[in-house]
Amino acid sequence: MKFCSECGQPVSLRIPQGDNRPRHVCEACQTIHYQNPKIVTGTLPVWEEQVLLCRRAIEPRYGLWTLPAGFMENNETMEQAAERESREEANANIRIEQLYTLISLPHINQVYVMYKASLLDLDFFPGEESLEVRLFRENEIPWKEIAFRTIHFTLRQFFKDQKQNQYPVHTHAIYANNRETETEDS
Repeated sequence: MKFCSECGQPVSLRIPQGDNRPRHVCEACQTIHYQNPKIVTGTLPVWEEQVLLCRRAIEPRYGLWTLPAGFMENNETMEQAAERESREEANANIRIEQLYTLISLPHINQVYVMYKASLLDLDFFPGEESLEVRLFRENEIPWKEIAFRTIHFTLRQFFKDQKQNQYPVHTHAIYANNRETETEDS
C-alpha cells in the first residue's frame, strides 16, 4: 500500500501507538489501514455417495476441479455466501447441513470455511465460472486435477468420515512450505 484510501496522501509502515504490529498509517489524516485475511466459503454438495465438483473456467487453476466456493462479500453471512457460490458456480440447489472444514492459509492471508450440504435435486449445470459440473464417487475423483490443497483436504476428510458415518468439524492449517497441521472437533 502506497497511498491512503481516505485522503490519497502517502502512507508509511509503522507500529501505531497502542498496537504491536506494523500497519500502513497515513501521515496526513492519521488513518490506520488494517489488512486482514480474506474469507473463502463454499459447500461440499453431497448426493447419496457422491460429491459435486466444478471444473474451473477462470484463473487461478483454469481447467482443474474444485468444490463451489469463493470470496465472501460484504453484507452476507457465511452461509449466505456459501449458498451464493454454489448457485453461481454450479446452479446447485442445496441445503447446508453443518460447518465441515475450517482451513487457515496464513501465507496468503486466507481462511477457507466449507459447509457440508445436501443437493436437493439433480438440476445443476455450469455457471459462468465453471466449464463443467458433475457428481463423483470417491474412486472417480480426479485427485491429480484438484485445484487447491484446501479442497483436496476437505474431500479426503469427507470420504474418511463417510465410511464412519460421522462428520466432525475439521480445522486445519496449510503453510507455504507444505507443512500442515490438523485438529478435529466433534
